[in-house]
Amino acid sequence: MTLPPLSPGAANALLFDLGGVVLDVDINKTLACWAAHAGCEPADLVGRFGRDEIYRLHEQGKISDAEFFEGLRQMLGIRLSDPQFLEGWNAIFAGEMPGIAALLARAAKRLPLYAFSNTNAAHVEHFSRAYANVLGHFREIFLSSSIGLRKPDAGAYDHVVKAVGVPAHRIVFFDDLAENIEGARARGLMAVHVTSPDDVADALAALGI
Repeated sequence: MTLPPLSPGAANALLFDLGGVVLDVDINKTLACWAAHAGCEPADLVGRFGRDEIYRLHEQGKISDAEFFEGLRQMLGIRLSDPQFLEGWNAIFAGEMPGIAALLARAAKRLPLYAFSNTNAAHVEHFSRAYANVLGHFREIFLSSSIGLRKPDAGAYDHVVKAVGVPAHRIVFFDDLAENIEGARARGLMAVHVTSPDDVADALAALGI
């Protein structure tokens, strides 16, 4: 990994994506659950599932879980109940990323930590309870479904930077998606592309944390 120019004292705040950075996510677990309920093979659903307009509207809090699940029925061609869709939808969470809790605990002693996630109301209700301990390291968690803005849109980063109250160039942002890293850098944030927890550890070390 090629780190951005991080150095001790370079940051006043750290901003973390959740899925793929703090929480391990696995869409295959979701598809397997739905397929079991539908009586088909997960492979039958892989090519049908996509992050379409309904998906994006759900992440912006503009449609309900029920409306999203109805969209999934149309997309996937399976007639599951809302509770069955919800079960599979929340099955995507596979635990904490290895070692991340210790890294966050260490970092929180030096700098304020924040999180910024593209997510939806159903997932928020689930992970807020299931992962309360690790999420407790964050002073505030910015959720696309609550603020009505999602990465990598410029306005989303601007909203979060203003709320944090730290200049963008003094915030280090961690995300696992290249498009979100590019979006953050375009708004002036320092950004680290996370492909494994080692990338977080390396960045914190570069910051002297």
